[in-house]
Amino acid sequence: MDPTTLASAALGSVVGLILALTGAGGAIVAVPLLVFGLGLGVAQAAPIGLFAVALAAGIGALLALREGKVRYKAAALMAATGAVISPAGLWVAHRVPDAPLTLVFALVMARVAWRMFRQKRGQENGDAHDLHGGAEPCPSDLPCRLNLERGKLDWTAPCARALALSGATAGFLSGLLGVGGGFVIVPALKRASDIPMQGIVATSLAVIALVSTAGVAASAASGHMLWLNALPFAAGALAGMLGGRGFARHVSGARLQQSFAVFAGCVALGMAVKAVHAIALAGGI
Repeated sequence: MDPTTLASAALGSVVGLILALTGAGGAIVAVPLLVFGLGLGVAQAAPIGLFAVALAAGIGALLALREGKVRYKAAALMAATGAVISPAGLWVAHRVPDAPLTLVFALVMARVAWRMFRQKRGQENGDAHDLHGGAEPCPSDLPCRLNLERGKLDWTAPCARALALSGATAGFLSGLLGVGGGFVIVPALKRASDIPMQGIVATSLAVIALVSTAGVAASAASGHMLWLNALPFAAGALAGMLGGRGFARHVSGARLQQSFAVFAGCVALGMAVKAVHAIALAGGI
């Protein structure tokens, strides 16, 4: 087997393992692994990472849908706006030099790592205030509220706007950086609704799967998908996720998420250094 194919599959298995152990996070390390492991640029790696994300999130969303946890109308609205905006992110990605794009990715990844670290620390201390970086809104301030009698969201204009905006943001970042956007969707649903956490995660997976699929389709249609790398990478991600599920129940979720946050922060720092060095060389500094 071709060494590049083996390397792609091995890197994909790392992403799948992280997804299995943390329930999230694997998506955002996919692009750095491809950048450092295969020497690809962010614009080349993003569609490959998105392909793996679409498959993994799709499986999770289908399982959650069977259990009745997905708020499918909310997911459909967020995914629709995300799918419309995702090609715009892809268009920008292929017109921005790789070094600035790498720096943007590093900043986004550092933000996600910091949020994950603070979130888990807040959970361990029982501090809901720290979890959201401020006081949670009162139920009366939430734009999206569940109707307890019907068990469904009461749809209002503010609710639709909040969901559409978060979906559009996730879609743009999906096309631009090849990330699923869960780090945008989950906090947005927490701030905008009183949906239980299991429902938020399930709905987020559905949005990620749909938006990522749209991004993959756009990448394939524009000829920017490197299928020789994408197929083994996605296969490795699925194998790693399925194989890692057996280990997930034997490890501490809190410590694991904190460890991943530290790891993601280190990777973000490495990408930032790489980007700044490239920018300095390009500028003749």
